[in-house]
Amino acid sequence: MTGAKTAVEWLASVAPDPEACRWEWERNPLGVALLPAGKAWDVLILPGELGFPTLDVLTRILDQLGPVLVDFGDARMGFFVPPGTAARWLGTGIRTAGAGTWIVVPYPGRVAGAGVRWLVPPDGSGTLTDPALLELAMHEAAAGLATEQGDG
Repeated sequence: MTGAKTAVEWLASVAPDPEACRWEWERNPLGVALLPAGKAWDVLILPGELGFPTLDVLTRILDQLGPVLVDFGDARMGFFVPPGTAARWLGTGIRTAGAGTWIVVPYPGRVAGAGVRWLVPPDGSGTLTDPALLELAMHEAAAGLATEQGDG
């Protein structure tokens, strides 16, 4: 549980009241917190049909990638990237959460469930996905999807 504890500290550090955030999660590990993006990380939000193949590409090329969230129904995936990325992102169809925005974040030890959950939980080290590698992985995933649709 040390990894989850470290991840809790890392995530809660951006909360307006980190102690209250930690306390709430420890009291209800199935709960979520609303945390501000743009401080320790931004989030690039991909549609699930692109996000899952992008995650497959990233896991083939990286030993360690940043946290990845998925929403209920697997409709959207959020890749944690360095702060400032959202302000510079130009990709069509990709939503961003950066400075001035908030995201719903589940307890770091929770990887299953019906709501927002971790596909790649944070390890507490602050590892984030490199946006340039994420963009390349999205292009590869999109090319693969286009080939599949062309074959169908």
